[in-house]
Amino acid sequence: MSFRRLRALIYKECLQLTRDPSSFFIGLVIPALLIFLIGFGMSMDVTHIPTAVVLEDSSPTARSVVSFMNESPYFSPRYVTSMQEAKELMDERRAEAILRIPGDFSARLSEGRGKVQLITYGVDTTIANATTTYVQNGIARWQQSYLSGTAINGAPAIAGASSSATLSATPPIVPGSVTVDSRQWFNDANTSTWMFIPGLIVIVMTLVGVFLTALVMAREWERGTLESLFVTPMHASEIVFAKIIPYFGVAMIGFFICLLSARYVYEVPIEGSIFLILFASVEYVLVAIGMGLTISSVLKNQFLSCQLALLVSLLPTIMLSGFIFDLRSVPTAVNVISHLMPATYYMDLLKSLFLAGNNPVIIYKNCAILAGYASLFIGLSLLVTRKRLD
Repeated sequence: MSFRRLRALIYKECLQLTRDPSSFFIGLVIPALLIFLIGFGMSMDVTHIPTAVVLEDSSPTARSVVSFMNESPYFSPRYVTSMQEAKELMDERRAEAILRIPGDFSARLSEGRGKVQLITYGVDTTIANATTTYVQNGIARWQQSYLSGTAINGAPAIAGASSSATLSATPPIVPGSVTVDSRQWFNDANTSTWMFIPGLIVIVMTLVGVFLTALVMAREWERGTLESLFVTPMHASEIVFAKIIPYFGVAMIGFFICLLSARYVYEVPIEGSIFLILFASVEYVLVAIGMGLTISSVLKNQFLSCQLALLVSLLPTIMLSGFIFDLRSVPTAVNVISHLMPATYYMDLLKSLFLAGNNPVIIYKNCAILAGYASLFIGLSLLVTRKRLD
């Protein structure tokens, strides 16, 4: 080994590194961005669950049984007086759960047969199951406190009594006993498969739409075949649309494969309109294709196009679209970033249309946003594709 040759090679590599900004971006910026994004922005804890509390019984006892929500970081309670109002909040996704205190709660509580009803939004089983656990634990703590301060037949109640007593085959009639009647809407099977399959469709559409088209223009630039097209009478817009159409067909074939698999392999119900699912998917495929064409036309390099497509499409779709993490549990800055991505709105649309049905509020808003993103990225791909050699 010659130290002189080694020093020369090191010097050459340093010069090459400083002359290629993409090396610094890929080697330093992306790892730093991901480590901070995942370290500070991601959380599997479900917090600030918007909950509609229906107080049909307005007595102090009824209010005290739900008081554990007021200062808890796990709930954002909203008190209403009717189930109709609570149902409207859930339909608009302004409530993930409904906790109903019936009108005869206080009377039944004195007889040892107190009961509350919990209804959760079953589209997201992670949030639904966490909500059920939090409510049951909160009411169990309230019951323990209530029993420790209640007299039974003139004698002090046994401190430490809990809701587990109500699970026995012949539960004793103890004043203060409360059971939670828990139900889950929009996910009768109570399985996470129903929640994840619509999300997987979003990821597949992102992968097919962005990555395939991110390579096509860059490949043309690297091989020099675009120069042959530039000497023909064809316009740049014709070149772009000629590349959009076949990849759009490939992406839609992939979508139908996913749709049939979801319905007949995983038996995921389709409560909403098939037409609306198809329409929303067409919008998102156009968004993904436009994004991929824009990336490849700007960078003109297959490797860099793949790296940037991974950074701005696939990874954010997995981590920040609501596929894995509840967006209400992440910091505000990360939540804002997630709502800048089109995948977030497509994810919300598919989950709602598959499991909850046709919700006009979600459909109109998210479809309009996806249409805006599709126009933006298709327009950008036309703008950056010019018949000239740089």
